Amino acid sequence: MLAALPAAALAMDRIAVQPNTLKWGPAPPGLSPGAQVAVVSGDPGKEGPSVVRAKLPAGYRFMPHSHPTAENVTMLSGTFHIAMGDKFNLKKGEVAKAGGFFIADRDMPHFGWTTSPTVIQIHGMGPFAINYINPSDDPRNAKTTAKQQ
Repeated sequence: MLAALPAAALAMDRIAVQPNTLKWGPAPPGLSPGAQVAVVSGDPGKEGPSVVRAKLPAGYRFMPHSHPTAENVTMLSGTFHIAMGDKFNLKKGEVAKAGGFFIADRDMPHFGWTTSPTVIQIHGMGPFAINYINPSDDPRNAKTTAKQQ
């Protein structure tokens, strides 16, 4: 779940969202540190449609994971590599650049990485959840393991 995302600050009577009005904040615990996120519309932590943007630094990785709902991603800037499968492999995948789009159907294992600073926009139905194929890749588990040591 993405309950830690900043709340969308959109009035019901607005039909346009300008980039300079987005409220950016750190990624929720289910994502590796370094990403920034902003809710464009809806609430990804609740049932229903939502749109979220993510700013990702060069070298950012999404380890193999799936979602219980389809993930629709539009490239706004940068270079993102997306691949299907349950093992991270830099030799697999396709390159998506600004204007590109990709979709991962529900429960489809996939992974990705950036090679330049990148901004993506994710459209989907909530509640959003991320399920890592390998539990040791889940940043939420790394915090638990660190506390136990």
